[in-house]
Amino acid sequence: MADFVYNIAKGRVTELANRVNNNDPTNSAFIIVAIAANGVTDATLKDIADLSSILATAADEVTQTGYARKTLTDTSSITVTTDNTNDWVIVDMPDQTWSAVAAGGTAWSDLIICYDNDTTSGTDANVVPLVQLDFVATPDGSDIVAQFNASGVYKAA
Repeated sequence: MADFVYNIAKGRVTELANRVNNNDPTNSAFIIVAIAANGVTDATLKDIADLSSILATAADEVTQTGYARKTLTDTSSITVTTDNTNDWVIVDMPDQTWSAVAAGGTAWSDLIICYDNDTTSGTDANVVPLVQLDFVATPDGSDIVAQFNASGVYKAA
């Protein structure tokens, strides 16, 4: 489950997951970015409204060989489950693997799940951060797997 939801995304994660699943707009996607927070607090990060501004802080995107942002589209099995018994909605996605991530460099501290309304144009300034997950990993040349919580990456209750 999310460590925190960015203020700009509160109440919107389910809506945006449905938009990605419906390919509306065309080329919309969730983007997963690994960062090393480097002393930037969650309280500071959650107030930021775009990925470019997050990366302008001391929260740096990791750069090891084997790392690349993950793009999840309408074919990526993002699930949105409405649970009327418990009165909540769960957004979940498949676990993600980065293969043979080179040793050295920066240790990973978090994953940010973002929304990009058009992956074919624009910049990180157009990418909206949704949720941030604590994710500690020290690259050593092996695969890094983000195994998402069985309760999903986001719950609206």
